Amino acid sequence: MDAAIAVGVAATLLVTGLSGQHSGTFPDLLGYALLAAGGLALAARRRAPVLVLAVTGLCAAGHQAAGFDVPAVAYLFAVYAAVRAGHRTITVAASVIMLALLPLAALASGLHDTGEAFAQARGALELAWLIAAGAAGEALRQAERRAEEAERTKEETARRRADEERLHIARELHDSLTHQISVIKVQAEVAVHVARKRGEQVPEALLAIQEAGREATRELRATLEALRDDGTTPARGLDDVAELVERARTTGLDATLTIEGDRSDVPAAVDRTVYRIVQESLTNIARHAAAATASVRIDYRPGALAIRIDDDGKATLDAAPVPGVGLLGMRERVTALGGRLRAAPRGEGGFTVQAELPVDRTS
Repeated sequence: MDAAIAVGVAATLLVTGLSGQHSGTFPDLLGYALLAAGGLALAARRRAPVLVLAVTGLCAAGHQAAGFDVPAVAYLFAVYAAVRAGHRTITVAASVIMLALLPLAALASGLHDTGEAFAQARGALELAWLIAAGAAGEALRQAERRAEEAERTKEETARRRADEERLHIARELHDSLTHQISVIKVQAEVAVHVARKRGEQVPEALLAIQEAGREATRELRATLEALRDDGTTPARGLDDVAELVERARTTGLDATLTIEGDRSDVPAAVDRTVYRIVQESLTNIARHAAAATASVRIDYRPGALAIRIDDDGKATLDAAPVPGVGLLGMRERVTALGGRLRAAPRGEGGFTVQAELPVDRTS
């Protein structure tokens, strides 16, 4: 668009200049060149408005001195662009210089009557048009500033509402879950304490409930802190996967963890997602699979991180379990990161969860 305007203005100036009586002398050729240069300079008016203002002003004074009584249209466009860019003081100073320079240029063109020179200068650069160009640039600049302010206010309002909603969710989670989980945790700890005091063997299931209550309390506390602190609290990640596997062993599951490849830093979102995939998979195995063994394999590959969780549970190809909310959540997390997830029964029996997450090594 800027290039089209520049070419159009240059063509208009040249046509206007050619309509006058001029010969092919060097001053006339120089005048035509200045007319074209002043118009074509407008192509850079957004990138260098002050430079274009100076170039168009000099070209206008130059073609006036060469005897071309052509309005300084290119300079008016440059005034508009400079004011729109915020260079009001420079534009006013340049315009004052132009108003003083044009009569001198008219006199240099061969006019000997000072009044006629001033009249020609006024015709080339009308003060009213000059003020109109500056006013148009200032009006558009103010409109753009108001639009930016409105957009910034909109974003701030959206962030404030998101903060309020996050705090509301935190309060709801605290009110609805904290008490119940605390009751489960306390009851389990009391039962374990009583059994040990009596010298009885504590059932593995009761120990698992006790540990699950503690972990649920930690997870809920971390979630509430993350909601209240806008995500500034460090979340669970790859470093905590071993703890998940160890906790699964306390339930009687023969769980193993294998890590392959060279350990490297991964994005925080991938770090959290791996933890959640392993956590959800081991939870499903403990609740639904009736499995004796489970294996967790993490493989650091070039540009990707692969996770695989297998179990020897009751799932078969003929009786595949119905995907629940947990699997749906895993799939959404992986898809959001541009990865792939496969969760299905194995041919030899049991269930497998496989995920591959892209990792940008330069991040």
